[in-house]
Amino acid sequence: MLLDILAVGAHPDDVELFAGGTLAKMAALGYATGIVDATRGELGTRGTPAVRAKEAAAAAAILKAKVRGNLRLPDGGVAVTPAARLKLIKVLRRYRPRIVMTHYWEDAHPDHVHTSRLVTEAVHHAGLAKIVTGRERHRPPVVLYFRLPLGMAPSFVVDVSDYGDVRDAAIAAHRSQLYDPGGGGLETVVSRPDFLSHVEGVHSFYGTMIGKRKGEAFHYRETLEVRDLCAHFFGAK
Repeated sequence: MLLDILAVGAHPDDVELFAGGTLAKMAALGYATGIVDATRGELGTRGTPAVRAKEAAAAAAILKAKVRGNLRLPDGGVAVTPAARLKLIKVLRRYRPRIVMTHYWEDAHPDHVHTSRLVTEAVHHAGLAKIVTGRERHRPPVVLYFRLPLGMAPSFVVDVSDYGDVRDAAIAAHRSQLYDPGGGGLETVVSRPDFLSHVEGVHSFYGTMIGKRKGEAFHYRETLEVRDLCAHFFGAK
């Protein structure tokens, strides 16, 4: 199976939180999307790897992702090693995505930082013919970064106003991680009662930047080319 877009997150709920609306929108437009998690989230305060795997599969179905995989790297110990890079190269060559999404490289969580670097390096190395995996080389032409630092201007914002409910349902599928007034358990940043309100606030902020209700922001390292001014700003004829 070939994918148009592959999103890579450090933990099983990262992609949903930061790019879930965009993936839902792209799937609705007919593009093949997929998600790969670097870890199983086994070091997380709440949930177990088995529970989180079921939640991840449910969230992927909600987003209509064609693929959900896991590199099974150590949670809390994601590192850019030749072995880890080769795992992701094999995934990139198998699904041959045109666009890859991952974490921005500045983040308080070390796993997010290292996943960003791992993806960036794997995308490049996947195009090297002398790295033999049994599949043809493939270097995805576009790498996008999500969860931008506060105050950083995005390269662009995707209008996800019509996909907020789908994104929210995908996030809610990760029940073990979210606030449960009757469930008890140790509190984490994600399980705080106001966490989802904060997420909504971020999406509303980015939506405001483009005059829409909800938006998701991305960074692109290269300079974006506009081939047709009218089509870019007003759509195709």
